[in-house]
Amino acid sequence: MQWWPLVTVHLNCLDPMHDLSAGITLVTGGAGFIGSALVWALNLRDLENIWVTDFMEDDSPKKRNLNPLRYARYLDAGDLRSLVKVDSKELSEIRTILHLGACSSTTETNSKYLDDNNFKYTKELADWALGKDIRFVYASSAATYGDGSAGMDDMVEDLERFQPLNLYGLSKHKFDLHARDTGMLSHCVGLKYFNVYGPNEDHKEDMRSVVHKSFGQIRDTGKVQLFKSHRPDYEDGKQKRDFLYVKDAVRMTLFLAENNHANGLFNLGSGQAKTWLDLANAIFSALNREPQIEFIDMPESIREKYQYFTEAKITKLRESGYRDNLFDLEEAVADYAINYLSTSGRLGE
Repeated sequence: MQWWPLVTVHLNCLDPMHDLSAGITLVTGGAGFIGSALVWALNLRDLENIWVTDFMEDDSPKKRNLNPLRYARYLDAGDLRSLVKVDSKELSEIRTILHLGACSSTTETNSKYLDDNNFKYTKELADWALGKDIRFVYASSAATYGDGSAGMDDMVEDLERFQPLNLYGLSKHKFDLHARDTGMLSHCVGLKYFNVYGPNEDHKEDMRSVVHKSFGQIRDTGKVQLFKSHRPDYEDGKQKRDFLYVKDAVRMTLFLAENNHANGLFNLGSGQAKTWLDLANAIFSALNREPQIEFIDMPESIREKYQYFTEAKITKLRESGYRDNLFDLEEAVADYAINYLSTSGRLGE
C-alpha cells in the first residue's frame, strides 16, 4: 500500500537549497559517533539552534562527545517519540531532521529491539517529518548490501536483490524498502554509510573501527592483530573495505541535507576499497613505527557473515553536485591518530 504519493510536490522542493540555519535542526543519535560529528560540523558553521536526541544512561561515556559542542536542547529519544506521536507544538520549529539514532551493532541478536529502534523509530519520524515538509535525512547502511555479490550500487531500484548478512543490516534494509514502496524516497535522503572511522567513536566498544582498536594494540604491544582470510581468493590481510573518514562523512551528509533535489538512497564512502594491510600500515606510519602484524583466526561466529569486499559507488553523490576532495587514507589516519587518539581528544575541543 502506497502511503506517500509519488506526485506530491513540497513547497521546499521549489527551492533547490534547504537552509540549515532556518528553524531547529534535530540530530537523533546526536551523542553518538557520526551524530556528534554532525553537531560539530554544524557548529563550525556557527549554527547552534540544534536539538540533540539520544538514549543515554547517567554514566554514559557518550556524554564526553557532547561536552565541547554547542546545542540548544537535549531530549531523550523516548521523550521525542512521545512528542512526535501527539504532534506536540514543542516540535513546531523543527525544519531539519538528521536521523542517526539506531542500534548499530552488527552482532545484535534481539530482532524485536532492532525492529523497534531501527525500523519503527525511523518510520515514526519520517511519517511525521514528511507530513510537515521537514527535510528528513536518515542513516541507512552499507550492511544492506550483504556480501556484495549483488553489487553495491545506490542507483539500483530493485532493492530486493540485496540480502543483508545480519539483523542490523536487515533492519536498515526493511526501512529502505518501506521508504521506496511508499514513495518516501522521492522526498527524503537515505545514507548508506560504509566503514566510517574517526574521533568520537571510543564509546562503541566492539563496534569501534579497526583504526581505534589497532592504535591501542600498537601503543600497548607494538603490534596489530588482523583476521586471517578464510577464503582462498583472498590472502591474509587482503580483505578490502571502503574506509571513510568521519570528517568526509559529515560533509557529505550536510551537503545532501541542503540539496532539496538530492533525494533517494546515496552511498557515502571513499569510492576506493583498501586492504586491511593498507590500513594497518597507515597507522604504523602515523606513529612512526615499523609494521608488526600478526594474523589470527576469525571467530567462527562471524565467518559466514563476514564481508570480504566493500566499495562504494559514489557516482550518484558526485552527479548530485558534491565536488569536495576526500581525505586519502594515510592523511586521515594520521589526523585521527595524532590529533585525537594520542590526546584522547574530541571533536570541538
